[in-house]
Amino acid sequence: MEIQSNDERAFKQVYEQVFPILMRVVYHVTNNQDLAEEICQEAFIRFFDKGMEFATLDDAKYWLIRVSKNLAINQVKRKAREQGMVEKLKRYPSSHSNNKDGGQVLVEKETCKQVQDAIDMLPEKFRLVIVMKEYTDMDYKQIAQVLHISESNVKVRVYRARKMLESILNQE
Repeated sequence: MEIQSNDERAFKQVYEQVFPILMRVVYHVTNNQDLAEEICQEAFIRFFDKGMEFATLDDAKYWLIRVSKNLAINQVKRKAREQGMVEKLKRYPSSHSNNKDGGQVLVEKETCKQVQDAIDMLPEKFRLVIVMKEYTDMDYKQIAQVLHISESNVKVRVYRARKMLESILNQE
């Protein structure tokens, strides 16, 4: 049965069958029910707007899972970057006090920027695991589920990412 994504009847059928699956996938990436629902809705909007044809319901489902997973991962990355900056500010609570001179504040800001730049320099597979591990509350098992790799592979990637970061930061 061919599925036309912007046909209302086909869309309704796909939505009813695939939405619960997408919610589970996206929730496991984001760990946030409201955000997961928002991302799933965005995936379905894209699905409808594209007006694509799929040979089977499964093809449509796989497309939606890929799109929603990518949207969720991008959201986690964005949130991790924001949370990373918050955590860095928490580590230096006195940076907002009047006791520090402008030079000290500038050095701290440059350090935060160096860390972020170093993370940005990592290859994607290492950057993703280090961000998920260090800046979210995800454990190795959850990261493995999101990335569809083994838990031991996640541990290896996190270790290698940390070593790469150390090397990059020592060069600077």
